[in-house]
Amino acid sequence: MSDIDIRTTGRAGRITLTRPNALNALSYDMCMAIDTALRNWREDDEVDLIILDAEGEKAFCAGGDIAELYASGTTGDYAYGQKFWRDEYRLNALIFEYPKPVISFLQGFTMGGGVGVGCHGSHRVVGESSKIAMPECSIGLVPDVGGSLMLALAPGRLGEYLGTTGYRMGPGDAIHAGFADHFIPQDRWPELIDLLEASGRAELVEEHALPAPDSPLANMREDIDKFFGGESLSDNLNSLRSGDTEFSKKILDTLHNNSPIAMASAVEMLHRLRGAGPTLQKALDLEYRFTYRAMEHGDFLEGIRALIIDKDRNPRWQYADLDVPAAAVSEMLQPLGADALSLSEE
Repeated sequence: MSDIDIRTTGRAGRITLTRPNALNALSYDMCMAIDTALRNWREDDEVDLIILDAEGEKAFCAGGDIAELYASGTTGDYAYGQKFWRDEYRLNALIFEYPKPVISFLQGFTMGGGVGVGCHGSHRVVGESSKIAMPECSIGLVPDVGGSLMLALAPGRLGEYLGTTGYRMGPGDAIHAGFADHFIPQDRWPELIDLLEASGRAELVEEHALPAPDSPLANMREDIDKFFGGESLSDNLNSLRSGDTEFSKKILDTLHNNSPIAMASAVEMLHRLRGAGPTLQKALDLEYRFTYRAMEHGDFLEGIRALIIDKDRNPRWQYADLDVPAAAVSEMLQPLGADALSLSEE
């Protein structure tokens, strides 16, 4: 497949995304190719570790390839999207639970589906250009691909802030928030990858790591905890409106651009995860409840139309006044019964 290069080099299983002109966006076929390779290498004694990287300087992976999702959804066919998300989430779980080290090199943009592939492994490497984000609410989705777990586990209320605003984390931010592990200057990556391939020793990553850069996100923690400490999106909005600071005004402007039902559901998901004891299985289950319904009952198709297709950046959101009824959130997150996500291997 021209979009991805899968091979074995030395002691390493190698997966390289090769769509730099499309910011290495993940298609369904790419997800399934990664899934197959990982399952094969899991049983291969000649493979000691997995290395995930990507061509190009701009992005490791800027997200999922949503063109087919939009094309099918606008015809009333929601089954393709449901299958895409189901199988993508199973891949995310496979990476998270993988018995061998999975080392990812995350240059440039790592967003959405890229987080699902690149940020669930054992050794997540960032460099100077790294920008990691969960911007799903801007297109009518909730932070998914297991990202809600990382948001729920982030310090304080960083999860609510990152999940609703789509803030782009630099390398220091990503390490602080739990989306990455090690900072290594990017000019050292090729040599390190060569050593990993030759030796099969994942501990070389720690040996090459430098202290994490400063985190602007950590410096904003006091304000974030203050304004995002509520139990719901409405609570956080009321706090921001009464704040009357430069920070609160800027955040309010950002939130007004995003899907209200998605943001309200994202906040509710994080509270549920923290209350139940966050696990990846619980996170993916909640995410799938939303994404399963996102085309038919959510804002996903309208978000894609406004930002990607027509590019008018004027989405006609449900609950545009940001007053989202609790019942609407409950409906998006109610159990799916027989259609619930299953992570069992078939």
